[in-house]
Order: sequence, then structure tokens, then C-alpha cells
Amino acid sequence: MLLFRLYQASHFKKNDYLCLIITIAFWNMEFRTTIRMGDNQGTLRHSDALVMLGSCFTDNIGSRLRQAMMRVDVNPFGTLFNPLSIASGLQRLVDAEPVAGIDLFQLGGVWNSYAFHSRFSRPDKEQALQQMNRRIFAGHEHLASCQALVVTLGTAMVYRLKATGQVVANCHKVPQHEFKRGMASVDEMVQALDQALNSVLAINPQLRVIFTVSPIRHIADGLDVNSLSKARLRVAVDEVLARHSHHATYFPAFEIMNDDLRDYRFYAADMIHPSDVAIDYIWQAFQATFFDDRSAQAIARCERVSKRLQHRPMSSNREVVERFNADTQAVLRNLQKEYPYLELKTHTTQP
Repeated sequence: MLLFRLYQASHFKKNDYLCLIITIAFWNMEFRTTIRMGDNQGTLRHSDALVMLGSCFTDNIGSRLRQAMMRVDVNPFGTLFNPLSIASGLQRLVDAEPVAGIDLFQLGGVWNSYAFHSRFSRPDKEQALQQMNRRIFAGHEHLASCQALVVTLGTAMVYRLKATGQVVANCHKVPQHEFKRGMASVDEMVQALDQALNSVLAINPQLRVIFTVSPIRHIADGLDVNSLSKARLRVAVDEVLARHSHHATYFPAFEIMNDDLRDYRFYAADMIHPSDVAIDYIWQAFQATFFDDRSAQAIARCERVSKRLQHRPMSSNREVVERFNADTQAVLRNLQKEYPYLELKTHTTQP
């Protein structure tokens, strides 16, 4: 109606009217694909404890949860990429099954486990065992008592030891001829994840499970193989969700990256991993999907404090540094009063 009246006005020319229509139409155009997130708001609370397993995208979101000062156990085995290794890891956490000396092998001067990432490898065998088993036992306790489990599947490609048929989580630069490489079938992945979830839910019946497919591209075998791999993962997840509909849901990290952002400017320099901007965008979508308003406010508050904790005053003056430390301790005390469930550590800054 407003446009029609403007058109009728003697001072408003026809060409101006057409330009205005075009401009308004342009403003109303949607230059992105909106991903439907589902009705999961309130599934998570800031006070919840979480366990996260999966690809390095798990580490990305896990770091955001840590900055929000949430209680989260991220990748007890280190980075896990394929669903079979993730399922095996979950079962080991449920059973609190320790690693034995016979499970380790030595290569390159360090002791390794095919179930763990190389970050757990150590020159001393006993030290490697202690570190791995400490994470298993801690992970068992966390998994039995946490409110949510987040599982991120990276690839359907698996490596099996020719000698035993064991699917390995990490090859540790063992010569390739020691492995048989191939893509896990949908049925194989569904069966492994289904059994693992049944075991997890047996010790934690109220657990909420969130599946994601990693947006990170595995291009060593070509984009065609990567596409087939991601497709199998997505089909497998859908089948697992159907079997565990009361406990499990899906967060579309892969779809957000590929169908919403879908631009190389949202990738890191390697054109494989999401950039920090993309990770922050997906993290905001994760918050909006699963947290209620009260939790979102708590997250924002804790993120601001986390940034303060990472700050180092640019001064060699001890008095300035001590004043900054005192102020920081006051901020932490107020935060603890506001959110009593937080486990805060003492923070000090040395000049």
C-alpha cells in the first residue's frame, strides 16, 4: 500500500518506483541455505557433564565447551576417525578395560597402542601404559555419570591389521603393507555403534546422545571417495537414530559446512579443515540447537571470564600484575557464586 501511494505521488517517478521494488526484493532475498536444526532446545544445560569422542572436529567443539567452563571429557583415546574404532573405544570405557603391556608395540623409539592416538605414545613403556589406563578409568567414570555423549564420525575408511584383522584407530606410521584398507559397510558400522550404545545406556540409562558427521574433508583418496564415505556415515547414523530414537539425535555439522557456508573462505589454508570462523559459526548453531536461554547466558558469561583468564597484562610492574590477579580472583568468586557447579582452578599471572 505504501509503495502504491508513493507511485501515485506526483514527485515520485515511475523509474524510481521500479528501482525501489527491485531494491526491496533484493533485500528480501536469502543468500544462504538455512539448515533445519530440529526441536532439541533444552536438551543440554550449562551444568551438564559431557563426554565427546570422534574426529578432530570433536576437539574443536570440545574446546568451545571448555571455554564455556562446562565439564567435558574430550577424546579419552585421542582423535578417533572411523565408527568402528569409536564403538570399540566406547565399549572399552564401559568395561573399564585396561591396556596391557602386550597390547603395546614399539616403533620409532616410542611405545604405541593401536587403540590410542600418537599423543599417548611414550619412550617409556610403563609411562605410556599408566597414561592410557588413567584416561580409560577417568573416561569410565565420566561416561557412567555424564548427562550427554557427543559422537563425531569422520570417515568410513578403516585400516585392518592383516595379521589379526583388528581395526586400528591409528596406524602410527606402521608400513602400509601391514594393513588391509577398505571402507566399512553401513551394516557393519550400524551394528558396532548400536552395540556400543546399548552397553553405554546399560550403565547410564538417562544419557542423551548427539551424533554428528565431521565436516572435515578426507581427500587422500579423492573427493569421490570422500563423498561416498560421508554418505555411508550419514546413512549409518540415520539407522542408529531409528534404533535409539528416545536417546539419540543428530546435529548437522556436515550440512552446515557444505550447504550453508559452502565457500572456501570458510576453510583453513589446507582447504580441508574448517576455519576458526566456521567453527565459531557451527558452535553458535550448536548452542542455539541444544541450550536453553538460561544456559546460553551462562555460556556467554563464562566465555568472557575465560578470555580474561587467558589475558596477560603487558606490564613488568608487579603491583599492576597483582592487582590484575586480585581482580581476576574476585571475578572467579562471583562466577562460582552464580554457578556453584563450576569447577574453577586458581588463576595467577606472573610478571
